[in-house]
Amino acid sequence: MKRRNTPAKEAVLNLLRTTGKAMSQDAIEGKINLEMDRATIYRVLNRFCEDGILHRIVAEDGKQYFAVCIKCDEKKLADYHFHFRCTVCQTIECLPVPVQFSLPANYKVESVNCVLTGICKDCA
Repeated sequence: MKRRNTPAKEAVLNLLRTTGKAMSQDAIEGKINLEMDRATIYRVLNRFCEDGILHRIVAEDGKQYFAVCIKCDEKKLADYHFHFRCTVCQTIECLPVPVQFSLPANYKVESVNCVLTGICKDCA
C-alpha cells in the first residue's frame, strides 16, 4: 500500500538512518529536530514496522527500540540476528551474526528476540 510521505516520517527515518542504531521512542523524541508529540512518533514507528522499513527490538528492560531494516543484498542481515544494547549510550545496534538454534519436533518459531547487553565499541 502506497502511503504518503510526511515531514514527521522523514524526520524519524532520517534520524534512525543517520545514527545507524536502534533507538527508543523517548530517545527519538529527544533528538528529533521537528516539533511532534509522542503519539505521532509512535504512530510513525508502528507504521514503518508494518511496512517492513523498521524492526522492533524489545530489550530485557521491556523498552521498545526501533532499527532500520537492512535491505542491501551484500549486507543483508539474517531474519533472526543478535542485537547489542549499550548501557552507556542506551542504544541498540543490529549485529551481523545470525542466531543459531534448534527446536524440539512440532515447534514453530514466529519471532526471535536476542539482545546482548554491555558497553558498545563507541563507549568502551
